[in-house]
Amino acid sequence: MTDQLRPFHLALPVTDLTAAEAFYCGLLGCGKGRTASRWIDLDFFGHQVTLHLIDAEAAEAPTNPVDGDSVPARHFGMVLDMDDWRSLADRLEQEDCKFLISPRIRFAGEVGEQATLFIIDPSGNALEFKSFADPTQLFST
Repeated sequence: MTDQLRPFHLALPVTDLTAAEAFYCGLLGCGKGRTASRWIDLDFFGHQVTLHLIDAEAAEAPTNPVDGDSVPARHFGMVLDMDDWRSLADRLEQEDCKFLISPRIRFAGEVGEQATLFIIDPSGNALEFKSFADPTQLFST
């Protein structure tokens, strides 16, 4: 096994491919890869996310309480360095993006202290972007 982190692949259902492309490529700045009439490959911070057009809305995901927030049980995202997280949070705020959970510090003063924010894409998929005060605590207990 190599020490280099390998990109992950994730496929997401979307109900409007045009709106999803505007959200991921426009708002989040993802690069666009291969496309077809019902899917788009994205460069999601160095990882491959494929948006697949579906014909029906997905049911709302259940949530769990985490440090005072109702966190969607089904979500994905990225761990960014703090400067990149702040830049993204600022850009989303400037674009009047609707936050599911506004930018905040979770577990303040505890092991695993992290900056976090949650947004929802146009098809209802929840995304979390986070950054750790101490990046070595990503998996600390």
